[in-house]
Amino acid sequence: MTTLGIDLGTTYSCVAYIDDTGRPAIAKNRDGDDTTPSVVYLETPENVIVGKTAKRTAADEPDLVVALIKRQMGQDVELEFHGVSYSPPKISALILRELAQAAAEFTGEEAKDVVITVPAYFGIAEREATKNAGTIAGLNVLNVVPEPVAAALHYEVVSGGGDSTVLVYDLGGGTFDMTVIRISENDIRVVCTDGDHHLGGADWDERLAQHLLEAFLAEHPESEADNSEEFLQGLRLAAEDLKRELSSAQTRRHNMRFSGDTSKVEVTRETFEQITSDLLERTLTITQRTLDTAREKGVTSFDEVLLVGGSTRMPAVPKALADRFGFAPRVHDPDLAVAKGAARFALIESIKIALPDAADGDLDKVSMAKIRGIADGLGIPVEEVQELAKKRVAVTTPRAFGVKVIDGNDPAKKRLMVSHILDANTELAASRTEQYYTVEDNQTGIEVEIWEQKGDRPSPNLEDNAQIAKGLIDKLPPLPRSSPIDVTFDMDPTGRLAVLAVELSTGKELRMVLQIEGLSEEEVKNEAAQVGRLLVSN
Repeated sequence: MTTLGIDLGTTYSCVAYIDDTGRPAIAKNRDGDDTTPSVVYLETPENVIVGKTAKRTAADEPDLVVALIKRQMGQDVELEFHGVSYSPPKISALILRELAQAAAEFTGEEAKDVVITVPAYFGIAEREATKNAGTIAGLNVLNVVPEPVAAALHYEVVSGGGDSTVLVYDLGGGTFDMTVIRISENDIRVVCTDGDHHLGGADWDERLAQHLLEAFLAEHPESEADNSEEFLQGLRLAAEDLKRELSSAQTRRHNMRFSGDTSKVEVTRETFEQITSDLLERTLTITQRTLDTAREKGVTSFDEVLLVGGSTRMPAVPKALADRFGFAPRVHDPDLAVAKGAARFALIESIKIALPDAADGDLDKVSMAKIRGIADGLGIPVEEVQELAKKRVAVTTPRAFGVKVIDGNDPAKKRLMVSHILDANTELAASRTEQYYTVEDNQTGIEVEIWEQKGDRPSPNLEDNAQIAKGLIDKLPPLPRSSPIDVTFDMDPTGRLAVLAVELSTGKELRMVLQIEGLSEEEVKNEAAQVGRLLVSN
């Protein structure tokens, strides 16, 4: 049984595995392509189509096609088709199931154990939703790994190893991340990360589609083309093709037709770059923030600037990075690097799971016979098992996490704010404890609300954070004002947050392994059963 690395992308997805030579390889889909459009066509209540055919169908039956579902992961939303509700994890599970089935056919081995990539800037809710999607698809999700980390793992292999500090500019179809990573012999460590998971190539497509529509309406002002979802969907598909072509050509022409009206529009690369300049500028702003944070952590230079994600093929991207920051960025297998790195991470995870006694990389606790058995089972040399068992991949908190409190500097006004316990870019695993105090006499209960940063920068203001969980320590004796409460946040390397709050005078405590609003464990099981009954094809 092979272990897969799955790049579950906003617009395209990809699967990789470790081949007989011990190197990451792409598991082609049923069309023979390296990547699969992350598009789902819910044709009937019983039949679902994923991939290229679903994407082509979007122009004809847009009401039955779902795209860009990754942007809704972690949100409490429901989509309805044929009288059946679909959550974002359930839609994503349909994509994952098709990817895994195609990979099994390609490799000839069962596809069950997987690692799924997520944007580095995904929060707890989005990561949990991604894990749920894998479970609903019938897969065993060993872990989720940030996309830039996966890209760095692949870079380490193709670059021949050695110590280096890399800056990863990852512009995918729907998300953007900037990440600073240190690579050494046995460690890959994230220094800091920043990003926007609602910024990606799809936004460039939408801007170009809007330009085409405006040109059509300027020529035919009485047209109702802007009210036709079929026409608009066709423009979106055409815009993606034009964007790709303008990466190598200086100009392209597009023909449009609606209700007998026709129009020919010529789009130049210069025009395309002008109408999308603000989108590129947003990535540069995030880049500057990342550089500032890295500098605070002692990183002032980079051995390599890697461009990852298909959207980095746009010539404006490397030019802007060179002009603004003086970088000489290198395109790093943009469409496939993340999946290939995820396959290597999956191999590392498999070895660590098989060697629980050597989780710290100390193989003296493990017999050579066991190591040989693992090597034989994975089809790799004993030396590689020993090497990968020592490998440590250290990630950081993508955002700040804290609790809602009353501002202690002016308790009379009772201004509510968020006190962050785990700062953004704290290396994981991490455990931090802060002490707080009751604000009223005779309190018999203490509500603990957990909040996560949602703004660009950590801020104590409620509007810059989002509540993600809450709990209650109740049935306390009447407490005097200023009674102390210790709150501990413990986040593991997968990003799962455990919270312990203790009222110190009584010892009463509240424990939470964070439960995200959305799908419960029972709902995940039910959706897995529903997906299992659907016919999924490409």
